[in-house]
Amino acid sequence: MSVTVWPVWGVLPVALAVLAFAVTAAILDSAAAPSGSRRLAATVFETARLLRQPRRSTPAPDALLWRIGTAGPLMVALLMAVVVPFGNGVLSNLNVGIVWFNAMDVLLWALWWLAGWGPNSMVALVGAYRFLAQALAYELPLMFALTAPAVAAASLDVTDVVAAQHHQWFIVQMPVATLVFLGSVVAYSVWGPMSHPVAADLAGGMLAEPTGIDRLVALAGRYALLAVGAAMAVALFLGGGSGPWFPAWAWSAFKTLLILAILVGVRRRVPVIRAEKFMTVAWTVVLPLILLQVLVVAILAARDASGVM
Repeated sequence: MSVTVWPVWGVLPVALAVLAFAVTAAILDSAAAPSGSRRLAATVFETARLLRQPRRSTPAPDALLWRIGTAGPLMVALLMAVVVPFGNGVLSNLNVGIVWFNAMDVLLWALWWLAGWGPNSMVALVGAYRFLAQALAYELPLMFALTAPAVAAASLDVTDVVAAQHHQWFIVQMPVATLVFLGSVVAYSVWGPMSHPVAADLAGGMLAEPTGIDRLVALAGRYALLAVGAAMAVALFLGGGSGPWFPAWAWSAFKTLLILAILVGVRRRVPVIRAEKFMTVAWTVVLPLILLQVLVVAILAARDASGVM
């Protein structure tokens, strides 16, 4: 696969594309709710209200860290997007793109924690601790889910992973890795069944205190993380922009929207999972399964390599 590395100014269209997919995710979320049309209108009005709402402060907050924590997830989504191929192009063709993506996910640990620590609020801090517990559960399975396509492609370059799927998409031989990766995207986006850190039983948890533009940016960050995660899943497991008749960018967009719709729909169909229960399942069920998946992939890769030799 020939890859076009976009020039530096390409960061602007990439950022606009991420925001466009984030807005699309918000629209899909509203449309999936009961009384979808009224819910969509309410979302528009709520956005306008947040843009006009003044910032609310709490007693003795760490304002700088709080702002970094609420705005940071959106920035991380943009940083993740630079290594995600879209069609036949990519903004930064790093030879360790998979490592970069995982490193940005780890950065989210600090940012979501700061979102809970900064306001000097009890419920926000408890929400931050909930996220850390959730992160400890999903991070190791996510690392192995990212390892599986890297092993199969013998490369940490995301474009090499896409090229290695010219005969067969990796979802066929890596169904467990695909599901674990998508589950991890839901978890680091603090979304749907993994929204325990911002659950209603804690008055919103990490996002209980932000108002106005701060809250709007934090919510946009969650949708953007979902969108970039969906695009990365397309590159790692669904062959990127491969497909008949239509151009590569159209296939990338279609597959990304399909995965994004699935991730958004999970919110309405799966209840919120408490962090401690999620940890139990992740460590006793998910981790052994993903390790077995990587072992199978490694055996198949070694067989193919010996066959070539």
